[in-house]
Formats: sequence, structure tokens, C-alpha cells
Amino acid sequence: MALAPLTPQTSRAYVDVHVIQTVPPANMNRDDQGNPKDAMYGGVRRSRVSSQAWKRATRMHFAGNKPEEDHATRTRGVAAALTEKLGALPGVPDEESAARLATSLLAPLGIKAGKKAGDTAYLFFYGQRQLDRLAALIADRIPELLALSDKKREAAVDELGVQEIFRTEHPLEVALFGRMVADLASLRVDAATQVAHALSTHAVDLEFDYFTAVDDETEKKNETGAGMIGNIGFNSATLYRYATVGLHQLKHNLAAGRESGAAWPATVAGVREFVTSFARSVPSGYGNSFAHRTLPSLVAVVVRTDQPVNLVSAFEDPVRLEGESIAATSAKRLANEHAKVTEQWGEPASFQAVVHAFDEKPALRVEDAFGPGQSFPELLAGLEAHLDREFSGESA
Repeated sequence: MALAPLTPQTSRAYVDVHVIQTVPPANMNRDDQGNPKDAMYGGVRRSRVSSQAWKRATRMHFAGNKPEEDHATRTRGVAAALTEKLGALPGVPDEESAARLATSLLAPLGIKAGKKAGDTAYLFFYGQRQLDRLAALIADRIPELLALSDKKREAAVDELGVQEIFRTEHPLEVALFGRMVADLASLRVDAATQVAHALSTHAVDLEFDYFTAVDDETEKKNETGAGMIGNIGFNSATLYRYATVGLHQLKHNLAAGRESGAAWPATVAGVREFVTSFARSVPSGYGNSFAHRTLPSLVAVVVRTDQPVNLVSAFEDPVRLEGESIAATSAKRLANEHAKVTEQWGEPASFQAVVHAFDEKPALRVEDAFGPGQSFPELLAGLEAHLDREFSGESA
């Protein structure tokens, strides 16, 4: 399949990630009744895993592979976190003093207080390095600031540029997933990533596991009866997962406050980290009960310069088990849909690559649509090389 030519004038690019993944009996993302989430699609009930659940799983995968100082945190308790950090500074005599300093430092942000003492009214998403920079602002002025009244201290802190710290040098998670602060537009960060709700490619039925837990001490006495009984809803499914990264938006978010030229390497590295973590992560709900972690049967990455394209329409007609596995049929359906979209809309990808675990007929169709099968490290290396080769001129 021919790939679209690129020009130095290209201003937008989207990295689409398509995943086919089969999970065994699981309840990784439950609804308000405690059962696996679902949705109607194509006239039948499908298994569903919310975008929020998979975004958090992706973020947790980031955290497991990065040093703590590079982590991001989303919490109502930013004041408590800052209090703890300030309490470790020389010159801060006690926790009460640290709390007073933290309150003054956060005042310029204008974030509304929550109902619980020390909490904000909503979750605030920030990087650990941003909190470190905030503490460094007053590290050499602690005795002076503590000697002031609360009102005068807040006035002094207001001149230090606190808001600028949270507008610049965003950690990767904030740059990717954005930050929404309802009443403070100046602190908002537009997300570079969109993640779809994962849907099963086929119809599913909700099932229940009735379980009993034995009381070990009762068993020793040869007494009968369970120490606990209950049931857990579950289903099993082959899921289609989709996400897209706006390369231009990610670069814009990472450029804020960084030295000229530093944003582009961070952008390419960020895309690699996202693709890796999105592909390898799994929501952990009821993980001890079901041990449902699997790896995808297929990961396809497509770089487009027109718009992101979710290929879920390949599965509007639900896949049925007829001769081939559901995963294999789903992979062929996905390949056909990608080829059809390219042909009908005349917007070929600038890059496409695929990792898959299929043999013979499914493999032929998948590779005809997405290119030769390769290992995941090879896919990542090829994606990085393509982005550097075709888009590095836009990094300035």
C-alpha cells in the first residue's frame, strides 16, 4: 500500500494506535452494580472498558518505569503533598509552619478549597518536579516568610510567579492527558491524547461467579459452612482498543518552559512511552480474583496527517466464531476496514507498522494492510525514526 508523501509544511500529525486483545474471564472495570461495564453497539451487548480506566492503567504503567521525580499526581490533596515537601526543608520548624507556607504558596493559583480541610474542590494534576520547583521558590526565604502575617505572606508569594510553574515544564502525563481546572482557564492544559472506550468485537453475556471462602479455624474443628459467600459478575472478550496522540499538541504542551529544541526529543520519547504503556497496560480491577493480564494479539500504529481515525466500524456487525478464532477474524476485519478507509477517502498513512501473533490467512491480510509483521521493539524504533525523519524540521 502506498504511503502519503510528506512536506516540510505539514503542521499536524496523529499517531493512531489500534489494538486487538483477548482477555479471559475478568471484571477489570465495574459499573455501579459491581458488574463489568458494557454497551450496546451494532444491536448487541458488548463488553466495555472505559477510557478513564485504560488511561489510568497507562499512567500507572508510566509510573512503574520512571523515577519518582518524573511522576505526575492527580489529587485533591496537593496542599498536603506540598506541606510534606516543605516540612523537609531546613528552617521549617514544624508541620503547622509548613502548612501555613503551603497555603500561601497555593493561594495565587486561585483553586477553590474543598469541603475537607486541606483539600481542593477538585482533583489537581501536577508533576513532582513542579512541586519541587515550587518549594525551591522559598527555600532561602523561610524565616522571613514565616515572620509575616498570612495576608502579607500571600502578597509576597504572589510576586514569585507560582502560576508560571504550573504552566510550564509539564510532566509527560499532564502533556498527554491534559488538565481541566473548571474555573481557572490559565491552568488548563489541552490533552494531546484521546482514548476510546474499549469494546468487544463480538456479543457478550454477563456471567456470575458464586464463591465461598473457608474459615480456616472452623475447618480445623471439622465444622461445616462457609465463612463468607458472595458473587462477582464477569465476562470474557476480545477487545478492540484505540487511542490517538496529536503530535503537534504534545510538542506544544512539552515546549512550555523548556529550552528551545528540547521539546522535540521529549515529544518523540513521549510518543514511544505512550504507545508502549497503552499496549502493555491492563486495568487492575479484581486482578487477584481473575489474573486477567494478557498481551495484545495485534498492535498497529498508523501516522496520519489528515485526522485521527477510529476503526471500530469494522465491528458494527459483531464477529462470530466460524472456523477461525474471534481474535483472528477481528484482526482481518480491522485490516479490511483500514484498507477501505484509505481507498475511499484517499488519505494514505505516512507510516504504518504492525505487531501480531497470527498465522497464515489472518497474517496475510493483516500484513497486506499494515505492512510486514515485526517485533514490538522494531515497531517502536521504526516509529521513532519516522517521526524524526519526517517531522523534526517542525521542532523549532
